[in-house]
Amino acid sequence: MLQQYKTVAGYGEDMIVIERSRFIGYAQRVTTEEEATAFIAMIKKKHWDATHNCSAFVIGENDQIQRSSDDGEPSGTAGKPILECIKKNGVKDTVVVVTRYFGGIKLGAGGLVRAYTAGTVTALKAAKIVVHTLHQKISVNVDYHWWGKVENELRLTDQRVVGTDYTDRVTAHVLIPDGLQDDFIAGMVDLTNGQAKIERGEKEYVEVPVEAVGDEE
Repeated sequence: MLQQYKTVAGYGEDMIVIERSRFIGYAQRVTTEEEATAFIAMIKKKHWDATHNCSAFVIGENDQIQRSSDDGEPSGTAGKPILECIKKNGVKDTVVVVTRYFGGIKLGAGGLVRAYTAGTVTALKAAKIVVHTLHQKISVNVDYHWWGKVENELRLTDQRVVGTDYTDRVTAHVLIPDGLQDDFIAGMVDLTNGQAKIERGEKEYVEVPVEAVGDEE
């Protein structure tokens, strides 16, 4: 599993106008090629009267699925710039469609590349890019004598506590960034003089927002 990867938070939509042509950018998180093609088909149905609905998507931990479509624009001026912009921003599991309504002014090959890149940036900004960082769930089980001390330490160190069970003992379930598990466990053992019972659980991704999206060149 990757230590971290970027994707979009969810659905995003926004529009820009370039030389009187309207470019509407759409982005969505997808995990399969079928989901990506279904999203593209949905946008094409919505904008059946558009001049073009150009698209691209990147799917998989190693970007193993990559597709793009110029949808009638000159070859390499739409789908490829959309795809390259997705990849430049390091975004995975993402589909982008840029819909164009022609405004009467031809942009030329270079202008089209810049326009579809800008449309992609607009879509990604609207969808909001997030980072998924790999964490491991650690369960810390202590008797009530130690719980106050453990709870205080978890709060002071701003740990991500995802649940607490109160039975004959207390068990806190904490998500720790991958690679920091040993230090966390050692700290808990030391804090409780070896009285804590600790179990390692499954690994999962935690989502964190990212502000910057790379603009067009």
